[in-house]
Amino acid sequence: MAITAAQVKELRDATGAGMMDCKKALTECEGNFDKAVDWLREKGISKAAKKAGRIAAEGLVKYAFNEDHTQACVVEFNTETDFAAKNPELAELTQNLADMGLAADKVCEKCILEMQYGDEGTVQDVVTAKIAKIGENMSVRRIVKAATPGVKYVGYLHATGKIAVIIGLKTEASFEEVAVCGKDVAMQAASMRPQFVNEAGVDAEFLAHEKEVIFQQTKNESPDKPDAIIEKMIVGRLKKSLQEVCLVDQKFVKDSSVTVAQYVAGVAKEIGKPVEVVEMIRYEVGEGMQKREENFAEEVAKQMAGL
Repeated sequence: MAITAAQVKELRDATGAGMMDCKKALTECEGNFDKAVDWLREKGISKAAKKAGRIAAEGLVKYAFNEDHTQACVVEFNTETDFAAKNPELAELTQNLADMGLAADKVCEKCILEMQYGDEGTVQDVVTAKIAKIGENMSVRRIVKAATPGVKYVGYLHATGKIAVIIGLKTEASFEEVAVCGKDVAMQAASMRPQFVNEAGVDAEFLAHEKEVIFQQTKNESPDKPDAIIEKMIVGRLKKSLQEVCLVDQKFVKDSSVTVAQYVAGVAKEIGKPVEVVEMIRYEVGEGMQKREENFAEEVAKQMAGL
């Protein structure tokens, strides 16, 4: 049977698939719209499977807060190329995922994929459809919700959409009273890359490794000194090292004469209410992942060749 342009357009609008794919689907399904939708989904799953092993280390991050900022959610959505990450559809999807995570009682990378996404099926269905449409592997790499009682959450999203930070402030103050302070601390975390909030949060493995490195450094510098003396010498060096990786002990970027903790204490004094930095979530797109070594021209050439 003859397939009309109107039928192709209707199917394309409903699925987001290419015109030729839509025409082929309708032809294969003898003009049956519902069967054509299923046919495209099946082919989309096939395409997605072929791309599942490809490295997706680009992407974007988004976050969401409830009205009084007592809850927050942040998500990282990965793509293969930065070009794809700039697609408005993916920005909207990622923001919606953050909103969905915020509304859920609990959220994780697996359970977010099982959630319903409007009338488009599950989140996994939507991601699969995007993979088929855009032609790149994509994934929800990580998502977390923060909702500790007595904590206000403030965020900073870098303009590029590559870094998002959420800071948890333990305080009885309103969000409005600590909004500027929280954003300043979040920007600090974005730029200075602390690994922990404070010394109490430093994990034992990191501490043991750092002690060993500093011990060997000191031993090389002073080979004749007994180990017992060197052990005492490394205390100061370890303290300095921890100041670089602990957020509250870092020199405050906006005023290097004080630490982050001292800056927050100053704000607390101004508003007359205790304020303490107790949580930090810092997501940077692709951190810790292997990056693809292909350039954009090669990527376009491959897509044009149908690879």
